Amino acid sequence: MFTRFRRKRIHPVLRDLLQETHLSVNDFIYPLFAKSGVGIKEEVGSMPGVFQMSIDEIVKECDDLKQLGLNAIILFGIPDTKDSVGSDAMCEHGIIAQTVRAVKAAHPEMFVVTDLCFCEYTDHGHCGVLDPVLHTVDNDITLDNLARQAVVHAKAGVDMIAPSGMMDGMITAIRAGLDNAGFINLPIMSYSTKFASAYYGPFRDVAESSPSFGDRKSYQMNPANRNEAIAESVEDEKEGADILMVKPALAYLDIVRDVKNNSTLPLAVYNVSGEYAMLKMAGRAGVIDYDKVMMETLLAFKRAGADIIITYHAKEAALLLQK
Repeated sequence: MFTRFRRKRIHPVLRDLLQETHLSVNDFIYPLFAKSGVGIKEEVGSMPGVFQMSIDEIVKECDDLKQLGLNAIILFGIPDTKDSVGSDAMCEHGIIAQTVRAVKAAHPEMFVVTDLCFCEYTDHGHCGVLDPVLHTVDNDITLDNLARQAVVHAKAGVDMIAPSGMMDGMITAIRAGLDNAGFINLPIMSYSTKFASAYYGPFRDVAESSPSFGDRKSYQMNPANRNEAIAESVEDEKEGADILMVKPALAYLDIVRDVKNNSTLPLAVYNVSGEYAMLKMAGRAGVIDYDKVMMETLLAFKRAGADIIITYHAKEAALLLQK
């Protein structure tokens, strides 16, 4: 005799009617990596299907994204010149400011988010100005620079700022900088709980952002700490963040749910490069059904509490959602 649970699973239409969690193209933000030059589209070996692109190629890529129903991107920059403070990130002629202007001119309806940090722009690969004594990031000097960077992006026409450096007080500083410059309606999606994770390896290939010494454990979170993870996001909500984020996603679904239960703000997750690369390599090796595992993984993020998923899988998932 069927139980009361199996009765609701026998017919496929009823299964669909009773499905609790759903994926949509409107859930996704697609990362893009901007590099100086023309006609550049270079695939990254550790991240199949992910490219460093010149601005003209990014503009073309946005055409393809719109055809798939994808209308939100997050931009990362790879500057020609790096220095100790990440000057390109704060320059109105820098790679990200140029890219934002070009995308918004060609695709005004595209929702453009910019990653706000300095690791891609500094010659030492850390996320701000270094303290010469402690040899780690100087928190307060970096806050001032983050505010300057945010205003540059805002003037270029960005639709949302996403600070990722995990500096204490970064939301307060950025919000004040934006408000004082007249951008009171520009939202902030904070990387509010970002772990010092080994899952970022392939990203550092594509963004050319590996630290030249040490690591980022003095400002990114210990993967072992649950209560601190919740507190980080709660604090950013108090400081004025509009959207919170947990990064990475897959190994931190408990934290995703914890943050969701402790905040009324929308919650994003970053399905990071290592998570993406593992599925890609396993699929190529034939040990998993790549499409099915990918969609199951994305569904898990939503089920755990994510409202937004930043993912390199977005184009592939959009194609499958159209079927």
